[in-house]
Amino acid sequence: MKVIILLIAAALLFIPEIVWAHCDTVRGPVVADARLALDTGDVTPVLKWIKPENESEIRAAFQKTLNGRAKGPDAREVADRYFFETLVRLHRLGENAPFTGLKDEPIEPSIVLTDKALESGSADELVHETTAYLAAQLRQRFAAAKEAQKHSSDSVTAGREYVARYVEFTHYVEQLHGIGTEGAHAESSSQR
Repeated sequence: MKVIILLIAAALLFIPEIVWAHCDTVRGPVVADARLALDTGDVTPVLKWIKPENESEIRAAFQKTLNGRAKGPDAREVADRYFFETLVRLHRLGENAPFTGLKDEPIEPSIVLTDKALESGSADELVHETTAYLAAQLRQRFAAAKEAQKHSSDSVTAGREYVARYVEFTHYVEQLHGIGTEGAHAESSSQR
């Protein structure tokens, strides 16, 4: 399990176009649970997404939303949006993360894989995809550094190009190693 967590963390750190906050999208798990809560009239499914100190605010927003929903389809849409935004805002607050509004964007493929693994009970596809991505990133940086190294003595400019590729490659490896070490330290200290 530790390896899977480390691989996910590593993949998330190095995917440049990542959408970090999938919980602030209308397709994310927070809003999915909010829809369930509203459909069943039971706030319980969303309470796990917020800190205990925000529970009364969510319960009040939930009740306002239920009342608003009863006033017709347009009011229902507005009320639901109010509840989704309130819930996501409080969830993000609990993560010490900013809330910049509810988004209607696709969820990053790595997050989809993570959610799929949890739903299916198997991390095999997630591990395969993540390790393939990391391996490709390592090979790409290695190849660029190796190619630049061949010409590093040709000129100062070529030497600097090699140093830039070398630094990028070694820092990437250091970051991956750091994630692995950090995870091992966190796990061992939590077992004390």
